[in-house]
Amino acid sequence: MKWQSKEQLTNLLCSLIEIPSITGTDGEIEIVQYMHHLLSEYEYFQANPTHLALQPLKDGRQLLTAFVRKNPSVKDTIILLGHVDVVDVEDYGSFVNLAFHPKQLTETFKRDPHLLPKEVQEDLQKGDWLFGRGSMDMKAGITLNLSLLEAAIHGEFDGNVLLVAVPDEEANSSGMLEVLPVLKRFEQQFNINYITCLQTEPVFRKFPGEENLYMYTGSIGKLLPGFYCYGKETHVGEPFAGVNANVMISYLNQELELHEDFIEKVAEETTPPPISLMNRDLKEEYSVQTPISAIAMYNLLYMKQGIKEITDKLVQAAKRATTHIEEHYQQKAAIYSAHSGIEYDANVRVNILLYEELYEKAVERVGEQEVLRRQNLLISNRNHGDRDFSTILVQDLANLCKDLAPMIVLFYSPPFYPAVSSNNHPLIQQVTNDIQHYVKEDMHLHLQKVQFFPGLSDLSFIGPKTSTEGIDLLQQNMPLDEKGYILRDVDNPITVPILNIGPYGKDAHQWTERLELTYSFETLPTILRRTIHAIFSYGKNDKNEN
Repeated sequence: MKWQSKEQLTNLLCSLIEIPSITGTDGEIEIVQYMHHLLSEYEYFQANPTHLALQPLKDGRQLLTAFVRKNPSVKDTIILLGHVDVVDVEDYGSFVNLAFHPKQLTETFKRDPHLLPKEVQEDLQKGDWLFGRGSMDMKAGITLNLSLLEAAIHGEFDGNVLLVAVPDEEANSSGMLEVLPVLKRFEQQFNINYITCLQTEPVFRKFPGEENLYMYTGSIGKLLPGFYCYGKETHVGEPFAGVNANVMISYLNQELELHEDFIEKVAEETTPPPISLMNRDLKEEYSVQTPISAIAMYNLLYMKQGIKEITDKLVQAAKRATTHIEEHYQQKAAIYSAHSGIEYDANVRVNILLYEELYEKAVERVGEQEVLRRQNLLISNRNHGDRDFSTILVQDLANLCKDLAPMIVLFYSPPFYPAVSSNNHPLIQQVTNDIQHYVKEDMHLHLQKVQFFPGLSDLSFIGPKTSTEGIDLLQQNMPLDEKGYILRDVDNPITVPILNIGPYGKDAHQWTERLELTYSFETLPTILRRTIHAIFSYGKNDKNEN
């Protein structure tokens, strides 16, 4: 076998990193085709060509499926899941040309460690690390999956193994969403039964300096709420005759950025508070007219909350912001009146609407046929990404309801990641207990079990959801649903118990991203093999008991 030793795995990883598979670029296609080429050299796939395939996505990208059957009578199948795309490399600065050359980048850092932050220097001194974009997130995991598939080809496991490598995880998870019906089709085509989806996303630290090892029985959920602020235009010489959208959005930021109302705690796990991912006015050219509209979007993570509960909190935040906006104009108008000796009336009242309410208001004013005509025209001429196009759809409706301005419109934009967990699933409990005991007794390590993988993952679309409450509310307030984006989680074709055990690294999505090689490529492969053996063993025992 050629992908088993630490050296072999490191060389395979480097070959994967050297393909610049940034989300949305041709590199995503290239790396999938490269993996297909590597696997096609095995006699197993030459003898079973239908078991190895490049599956097309609607946008022209591809995903890879590689199925290794134990024998025709075996149905139990483990899905090995991973994504091939990486984030951009602009953050590398002067090292950008080495970002996809891991050995050269690592040697450069070793020669000039003073260029690195202190913690990174310390890691270089005491450990075996490999730097480069994707080294941690998650081409090391893809490398391990290929190694496990190779072991399956050589008959190591008592069940079937299906490797799935998808693009687009770092953006909209379109690869994962489009592989779900493929997995369902495979169930029928090969007469198999999926018993677990095992993902190899890396360990994420809970705080700087931490070096604990984790495995995850679920994955955190994500919403991307947007707030469209529609003010009232005026000339800068008459500031109290209008409402500046930038003022509106500034008060929204104070009520949402890192706000404690949105922190959720489940057992010992806590979600980070929301953080702004987009914040700008929508004025396209400079003039002395005040900005009439602005947009803000926030990353909001959750574990077990329902959509309605979160939406209610967002509305309350908007209400607090409107109170501050109205008070701001009243107070400033009073102060300016005192200075100028002229009475200024700033009786500002801000309306708050959900997207579905704005849609209904627009229909009341111009009729549903006209609303649909305008939206269809925008869709047919679309040349914007999901976030910007969601904003355009909201803005068009707001323009039909100018009489409601100033207003704040709450809506949701893609992507949506449901929170999922198999923490209480009997098979996952048995397997994780077995692995923890094995790692402690045989390796003298502690592998802590955590319910929610904190970095967002494709497991959200295949694992059991923690809550389905409020999905209708989400659909009704997502302008892009059924207009280029589909909330398929409402009716997933497949749901499987999930588990994530991955390599150890640091600084994902940073220019100091790095993988610790000794644990990741010497210790972890043994743990993963033990995990797969345990899944097949306990899965078989559960059936016998039933």
